[in-house]
Amino acid sequence: MSAYFFGGPATRTVKSLVVANAAVYLAQLAFHHLLGSSLLEEELGLRPDIVTSEYALWRFATYMFLHGNPFHLLFNMLPLFMFGNELVRYWGPRRFLAYYFVTGVGAGVCSWAVSMHSGNTVIGASGAVYGLLLAYGMSWPNRVVYLNFLLPVKVKWLVVIMGAVAFLSSITESDPGVANIAHLGGMVVGYVYLKGRDWGDRYRAFNEQRRREQLKRRFEVYYGDVRRKVEHGRGDGNDTIH
Repeated sequence: MSAYFFGGPATRTVKSLVVANAAVYLAQLAFHHLLGSSLLEEELGLRPDIVTSEYALWRFATYMFLHGNPFHLLFNMLPLFMFGNELVRYWGPRRFLAYYFVTGVGAGVCSWAVSMHSGNTVIGASGAVYGLLLAYGMSWPNRVVYLNFLLPVKVKWLVVIMGAVAFLSSITESDPGVANIAHLGGMVVGYVYLKGRDWGDRYRAFNEQRRREQLKRRFEVYYGDVRRKVEHGRGDGNDTIH
């Protein structure tokens, strides 16, 4: 149980992500306290209106490494460690990183898409972390984790709870300080990403079956024509003999 809760031995991939996020947050603190500036948030945070007007597409990736306070950083890095390490061992570093950034960027795109002219800045790795939670739940749905460190719950139900909270919060805007659309978007993008391969395989299988049916019908038509010609030729030959 402890291995499931703590994520097992730390992988280099997850450690690198945690260090990168922590380093960027330290840089934010340095700018705030030493220079009295929010330059990093202003230049790297996801502000929908700037993305729309200036095509600042890099913000869809850079916003993931910024955090508002130590607790914001902790609450993102803890689940990254808890769920990410086992996913790295299961998928391999390349697929894990691809999924992490696809869900993080996708969450940012979802947040931008619903408020293209908003001046609010979205920061944090929450979208990617919610995507990891979904992937973990789809991979090991019956694993038990501790909600709020106390309540044992299966991961599949934790995914449902977190998804429902993100959805309800996004439509009620109960907490404007939380990018609920990004949370929900990370899950949605993650689901599409994980299921995309299955859907692609089914589509290719459907096309292959349709192609075989078409070839079969063409062969039947061709064979029928050939057979009729052969039978007609035999008939002509019989008439000649008689």
